[in-house]
Amino acid sequence: MKSTVRVAAPPGKPLLIYDGDCSFCERWVGRWRRLTGPAITYVPAQDARLAARFPEVPREQMTTAVHLIASDGSIFSGAEAVLRALAQRPQERWLLDWYEHSPPFARVAEALYGLVAGHRTFLSALTRAACGEHLGPATYSLTRVVFLRALGLIYLAAFLSLWVQIIGLVGADGILPAKLTMAGVRQQMEAAGIGADRYRMVPTLCWFNASDRCLEVQCAAGTFLAAVLVFGLAPAPCLFLLWIIYLSLVTVGRDFLGFQWDNLLLEAGWLAIFLAPLQLRLSGSHCPPPSRVVLWLLWWLLFRLMFESGCVKLLSGDPVWRNLTALKYHYETQPLPTWIAWYANPLPMWTQKLSVAFMFCIELGPPFLIFAPRRLRQFGCLVLITLQVLIFLTGNYCFFNLLTMALCLLLLDDVVLQRLLPARWRSAGERAKEEESIATTADLAPPAVTEPLAQEGGAEPANSPSSQPRQHTWPGLVTVPLACVILLVSLMQICAMFRLRLPWPRALVTVYATLAPLRSLNSYGFFPPPARKSSSKAATTRSLGYPMSSSINLATCVGGLTSSLRINRAWIGKCGSRRSVLTNRIPGLSTFASDSSRAHPRRWCCLNKIPFPRLRLATSARGLTTIISPIGRPGAKRAHGGGAPKRENTCR
Repeated sequence: MKSTVRVAAPPGKPLLIYDGDCSFCERWVGRWRRLTGPAITYVPAQDARLAARFPEVPREQMTTAVHLIASDGSIFSGAEAVLRALAQRPQERWLLDWYEHSPPFARVAEALYGLVAGHRTFLSALTRAACGEHLGPATYSLTRVVFLRALGLIYLAAFLSLWVQIIGLVGADGILPAKLTMAGVRQQMEAAGIGADRYRMVPTLCWFNASDRCLEVQCAAGTFLAAVLVFGLAPAPCLFLLWIIYLSLVTVGRDFLGFQWDNLLLEAGWLAIFLAPLQLRLSGSHCPPPSRVVLWLLWWLLFRLMFESGCVKLLSGDPVWRNLTALKYHYETQPLPTWIAWYANPLPMWTQKLSVAFMFCIELGPPFLIFAPRRLRQFGCLVLITLQVLIFLTGNYCFFNLLTMALCLLLLDDVVLQRLLPARWRSAGERAKEEESIATTADLAPPAVTEPLAQEGGAEPANSPSSQPRQHTWPGLVTVPLACVILLVSLMQICAMFRLRLPWPRALVTVYATLAPLRSLNSYGFFPPPARKSSSKAATTRSLGYPMSSSINLATCVGGLTSSLRINRAWIGKCGSRRSVLTNRIPGLSTFASDSSRAHPRRWCCLNKIPFPRLRLATSARGLTTIISPIGRPGAKRAHGGGAPKRENTCR
């Protein structure tokens, strides 16, 4: 509130007086100092020079509430003093406008300030637990560097592993030839009289050339651009081109590239374009800070991914999720289990139920911590990454787990990452930590009260915004409309997930339909209800269910655990025993399997070997495949009678 008293000798610039003996006040003043910069001078009430310099303000009042002395001599205290100090930052000006033009808002603000001032000890412990020792604004320059380079590695794995299989899948002699696909699409577009809009409806570079050479060139270009991104060169252009090329291949790849992780990579890659700095080199110390709007959009993507995955399971109506018995079927019916899943499958039922309950607690609770204060957000990051590691250990889901963990890294600010990364990566993190330390130290060692008077009319401070070199970044005219569209469309998707019928504006529905072919505004729901029967049962030489493994799998083997970064083809091959599903879904695969003796050799390039098994396979009690005997070997043991056969792991 404003005092009727004015000081006789006003300072050269606004001066804020706070209780220096209160640790709670010191931490918040450190945050305000970071926000306002040199526009405000902060001095503790315990400074002896204040009594002589401003005798109009009693010292007892200085310790009970903050006071702001304006350059015209006016005195403000309480909530108005804080809002006027923060108004020096244009982004915070709206709070002061509300205070000045809305009496109810002003009364509520003063009441809340009084409540906080009266319980500073309790609130100090609470804020320390939720936010840590420093309340300064978190910086994410180093976080952006780590995330974008991790995204480059994921793009690199995706393109490399697809490169060696693209001809066998959608080549001229592949399972679903791209030339036939584009010919059919072109014929339909011409029959419907669709002109240039066809390029939006079917966004692919194969409109111009669908030859095998063009497909390989796209994979090669994607691989090269991903490597350039990993080295931090021209991040924004690289990300834009990577998104275009991957969208092109996903569109023409049809069922082989129609998984949720492909859509997730496209959406994350699209948002990453606006997170990247508009500079030639990606650096944490020489680039402008990342857009907070885009950072929040990536947080929102991670929230939707995890929360929707949990809700979809419960909303499916499948009793195995509600009674927590889903893992009884999941380990043995997932298309590509790891060898760890073989050991996890026979665990006691109480362990399986506890695991499902643990999964639900993570998918439905911690996502809300994404938008919580610093320490709670870090805890949410740890919990979400833990779930992804457990999924990674028991099943192969392409780069889904790696991409989700990369998104989780965005929840960590620079101060946290600089403790975890090598020294050469720490420039931005060290700078952020140093800035926080300077802000806090400056509060503990107050400047002289006469300092602002000496600077009045002098040279502009070296760290003022106008003295900084101009840095190119995405303007708010781009990021804010992008955020509005994404938030509204994602709310439509969430309402549809909960089966809520709302009268959405026709314009919004049109925008959603227009952007849908770009696959960059998606709804998610990983791990739907598991099948009740194993997809690997009773494989023989005449069945399609023999495990066909990808030839590249760009695999990283750690302790015998193979993590396939490109297992889409293996997924389809593994699920092959569900013949009716695959025949309807991928007609080309039916011919590929039923007429395998005459199949073109290029079609088999995506497999390790021709799937004519030399081993007879049987099914154990829980459905996991077990080797019994080689076919035709004299004296081989048969799978009949006696005890259960000896198990050997065949899930690798």
